[in-house]
Amino acid sequence: MTLMSRKADYALLILSFLYQRKEGGTARAIAEQFGLSPSFVANILKELCSKGFVASHRGVKGGYALARDASMISLAELLETVEDGFHLTVCNQHTDTGTNTDACSHSSSCTVKGPMAEVHQRLMGVLRGVMLVELFDPKAKPSALHALPVLATHSVETFPA
Repeated sequence: MTLMSRKADYALLILSFLYQRKEGGTARAIAEQFGLSPSFVANILKELCSKGFVASHRGVKGGYALARDASMISLAELLETVEDGFHLTVCNQHTDTGTNTDACSHSSSCTVKGPMAEVHQRLMGVLRGVMLVELFDPKAKPSALHALPVLATHSVETFPA
């Protein structure tokens, strides 16, 4: 199970590509770089343009470039925009009016709804502290991304019976 959709994942790849190439790039070049469908890349670029993340330039030297500095865009902002709201569970989805959409039939009797809403808020807090530049440039000033604990993998010990 993944928390990010393929669309969000590709949006990150596209923005990273444009960040690495300050002069920008074309939908075709991006599609070729990552082996993606040119029409899918074009659709994501169109959405990123309409949401203010990317600017398009027409003409012979046309293409796309970042419209905003990657150090000013949080991972949470991108995910909330591209995903039309980023939600950990269906019960913590809210409309623009602030009302809960409650797509779950167990919402009224669920004992973990409140705690999961708290987890969602904490996760969003972390994602708001991660700027895209940190994902695109390993030398970028660390923030919330580098403050996260590293989860060690534990080997399973066997005990004699």
